[in-house]
Amino acid sequence: MKRVHVAIMRKSWGLTQKILSGKKKIESRWYLNRYRPWNSIGDNDTIFFKDSGSPITLMAKVDHVLQFEKLTPGKASKLLHTYGNKDGIPSNMIKKYYEIFKDKRYCILIFLKDVRSIKPFDIDKTGFGNMSAWITVDDIEKIKKK
Repeated sequence: MKRVHVAIMRKSWGLTQKILSGKKKIESRWYLNRYRPWNSIGDNDTIFFKDSGSPITLMAKVDHVLQFEKLTPGKASKLLHTYGNKDGIPSNMIKKYYEIFKDKRYCILIFLKDVRSIKPFDIDKTGFGNMSAWITVDDIEKIKKK
């Protein structure tokens, strides 16, 4: 079953612009514990992207997903060096992101395709938690603000 996801991005990192420009071809999520979209995202699912505090402005399809668990600092470093550039991380910033992610135990790499801008709209996050950074639903219309 194809699902719909909303990825809420840290505005200060400028990630939605990197996705739209093609500099970021992978959306990565790094966790200490398994959180969405772990085991709940698949090929050809749709992801809507929004910066925190802003409406949804972008959508993409999932090309494929890689999941990594039982990470060590060494494995995190290898993932960053292998996929960092496609994740929108410039080579000279890998070390900075390593410091952020080195102690995470899980990593999801979501390869994006068919990225496009869309007419902005807001969503109602009621029931998902104010701090939720990833929402999965069957139909975006269910959470779209009218």
